[in-house]
Amino acid sequence: MNRISIKYKGPLRGEVTTPPDKSISHRAIMFSSLAEGRSVVRNFLQAEDPLRTLEAFKQMGVEIRGQGSGVRGQNSEIIIQGKGLHGLTQPKNIIDCGNSGTTMRLLSGVLAAQPFPSTLTGDSSLRSRPMKRVITPLSEMGAVIESENGFPPLRIKGSKLTPISYKSPVASAQVKSAIMLAGLYCDGITTVIEPGKSRDHTERMLKASGVDISIKDLEVSVRGIASLKPMDITVPGDLSSAAFFIVAGLLVPQSEILIKNTGINPTRSGLIDVLHLMGAQIRLENERVVSGEPVADLSVKYSHLKGVDIGVGLVLRAIDEFPIICVAAAKAAGTTRITGAKELRVKESDRIASMAAELRKMDVNIEELEDGLIIEGREDLKPAAAVSYGDHRIAMSMLIAGLTASGETTVDDADCVNTSFPGFMEMLKSLGA
Repeated sequence: MNRISIKYKGPLRGEVTTPPDKSISHRAIMFSSLAEGRSVVRNFLQAEDPLRTLEAFKQMGVEIRGQGSGVRGQNSEIIIQGKGLHGLTQPKNIIDCGNSGTTMRLLSGVLAAQPFPSTLTGDSSLRSRPMKRVITPLSEMGAVIESENGFPPLRIKGSKLTPISYKSPVASAQVKSAIMLAGLYCDGITTVIEPGKSRDHTERMLKASGVDISIKDLEVSVRGIASLKPMDITVPGDLSSAAFFIVAGLLVPQSEILIKNTGINPTRSGLIDVLHLMGAQIRLENERVVSGEPVADLSVKYSHLKGVDIGVGLVLRAIDEFPIICVAAAKAAGTTRITGAKELRVKESDRIASMAAELRKMDVNIEELEDGLIIEGREDLKPAAAVSYGDHRIAMSMLIAGLTASGETTVDDADCVNTSFPGFMEMLKSLGA
């Protein structure tokens, strides 16, 4: 178990480049492996979660090579010789998804249509996360999936699938993507209707791969019996990773940071909108499009934030950034009310309960709601001995909170940061932390 100590030293200043986007790194490996021919993925995130996806496809016979293709923390160019939708082979072993819900849920959609059986498992955290949300629609399509009462491991017997029109009870890019991936194998049109707009990286990548896909409001449809064209893709920077540096720059007095190469996909950029509402000085510079994804450099300056109401619409577009938004709210003047976030109870940890417990250690007054938090901001945070709950976003959020406290804060079990951001501490140090 790794313990990290942190304390205020002075302003944070300088430039950093955002690590590659985790969600897009997963999908780039998946769609390139299912394409017919050679794809190149540049700026792939060499962190634990996407490497689980990479290793899964290697187990199924896909040739994946390139600079640093097995070196954690090193961003690299990956070359993938895709085998097409029907070219995968039965894995010799159980596929271990580690802590990655994206790997497990999206792979379920692919494996449900294969002519061989397979099993997906993960670490103790992943085995406690609900999978009925993908098992139910995939079963309606004809998949045969056994589970432990809706929890991993998942034992999948490949079957011939039929298209469905599915009204999802949750707005989840993982659920939507699993159904669309399964839909590629169906003779007909598969449709997913969401209650809110979840991130759209899968739709963008399928379109780039030449798949017949249509999008109308909250409805996405894909025509099956498809073939995927190989891609040359550069993964943009991850806004979810940049979020910690954005908030650090806003909260640490006199700080000024430029965060380069950050994805600003509108289905993901709720964090920026929330912080602007709170009075943040964040300016988007050098806006451009990289491999179909909008990207910008973010100029961040120390700001006096104020409390705001954050409802379900904004929460959905900032779902991964909830823990660090709580840190911003803890330092904002007045009250911040966050609602519509019940989905966060079944992430790597119960992020609502986890952030409430840890910020209370810093003398923050917090009321826990079923679907969110009410946070009373305060000028000074008390240093604390925090824990991560094995959740990388909780660990990084509490380290940023520690930067604003009046003494030394420790975070136990911080190894989990490597799940998404192996170079986090080094980058923070480079800015003067």
